[in-house]
Amino acid sequence: MSAVTAVVSDTAATGPRLTWLRDRGMDASILVAALSSAFGVVLVEATVYIGAMLRADPYIGDSGTLAVVVAMLSVLLIGVALYVAAIVTANTFSTVIAGRTRHIALVRLIGGSARSQRAEVARQGLIVGALGTIIGLVAGLLVAWAGVTVADRMLGQVPGFTLMQPTVLIPALGVALTTWVAAWVGSRRVLTVTPLQAISGSVERSHEDAARRPTRHVGALLLLIAGAALLVFGVIVGLVTPLGVVVAFFGGLLSFTGLSLGAVLVMPPVLRVVGKLFGRSATARLAAENALRYPERSSRMTIGVVMGVTLVTMFAVALESVKALLAKAAGGELDSEFALIMDSFAAVMMVLVGISAVIAAVGLVNLLTIGVVQRRRELGLLRAIGLSNGQVRRMILLEALHITIAATVTGLALGVLYGWIAAQSLLGSVRMPPNFDTAGLVAPAVPWIPVVVIVVATAVLTLVAAATPTRLATRVAPVEALAVD
Repeated sequence: MSAVTAVVSDTAATGPRLTWLRDRGMDASILVAALSSAFGVVLVEATVYIGAMLRADPYIGDSGTLAVVVAMLSVLLIGVALYVAAIVTANTFSTVIAGRTRHIALVRLIGGSARSQRAEVARQGLIVGALGTIIGLVAGLLVAWAGVTVADRMLGQVPGFTLMQPTVLIPALGVALTTWVAAWVGSRRVLTVTPLQAISGSVERSHEDAARRPTRHVGALLLLIAGAALLVFGVIVGLVTPLGVVVAFFGGLLSFTGLSLGAVLVMPPVLRVVGKLFGRSATARLAAENALRYPERSSRMTIGVVMGVTLVTMFAVALESVKALLAKAAGGELDSEFALIMDSFAAVMMVLVGISAVIAAVGLVNLLTIGVVQRRRELGLLRAIGLSNGQVRRMILLEALHITIAATVTGLALGVLYGWIAAQSLLGSVRMPPNFDTAGLVAPAVPWIPVVVIVVATAVLTLVAAATPTRLATRVAPVEALAVD
């Protein structure tokens, strides 16, 4: 009864205030929204600036093709950033809701409805999105101003350009709405919480519970099939017109969304194979079992890293495959000056795409940290039966390593596939002098240096992501951990 009383008083006291913003994971969600908003603002400003530069050029100013291509890339990149932010935010709120299971059940026990609680979570998502949007809008405008100032000093002032572009509000509003929708989607578990769970612990669904969700699995399969069909169709259309890339873009979104929804079925086999690489020590076996025991939790962590690795690999392979396509269409090697321009453009694109990878990395750090906080009972029990602080830290580190290795392998495979399809669907019909033949089909071109950089970066990410959770895992005494409500 005291627990119910505490919930009533807590609900009454914290309802009108924003004390929930201090909950673990909310600050990272605001950071994700801010990064996405700033990224969108900078991209819009850069697109308008490049368009003004192209119009001012005496040779290509009359042709709007390049400006259209740049604008299309900007829209696609903003869409990618919003998509990444949506998945990271939805995963964060799903994890937060899993940790609130007992609290939600107690509120249900005293008469609260699941829908009203879900609406409250969605409202929190809207507030998080609004705060992140405002921070990102200001930061993005400051970054854009600094970039334009440097560019003007190096290249001269571009006529017809002004920093105050009303279109910067589009990605900003998009971030706020996306975060709101993502919070609503991530809070769907509220509907399945029963009052009976008030007397049990707050845990994730087990492997058996996650497997008994046929509707979601069928939906994921349908999305994968539809996405794969659009990807193939995009390549075919790309042999006739560059608009094939639009078809392929939606195919990529659908197929990756299907993979995200079906991650609880797709990722455990990969995690099981990776787990065998760590040997048979107690900590290694515990780390492997933890990744498999609750597939929803491990899949949410894995899919964010898969997304980041896929994006960076995709653009690296796409740009290298573009060079191969143009070289084939030209009947040989690319002009050295043109190749230099392509490499410079590739460097800029990789930096921009890297922002989306950072968003995904923030999601991993956040989910690992929340996961450790929610497992205090489990960690306390392990320490009570004899595991040392060093073994607990090693277990958490191995879990992070487990996730990042599985995600890196999966992301590299998907990135090569998506990158090749993007290049083919965009430039499969291109004609280049002197022969003006179409490029047709080429094999994927994999730039190995970026691949090595990706592998090293994910290794560093593992260490960074595990730093805070390992510290939290050993901070609480076993008796105190076991006494947590």
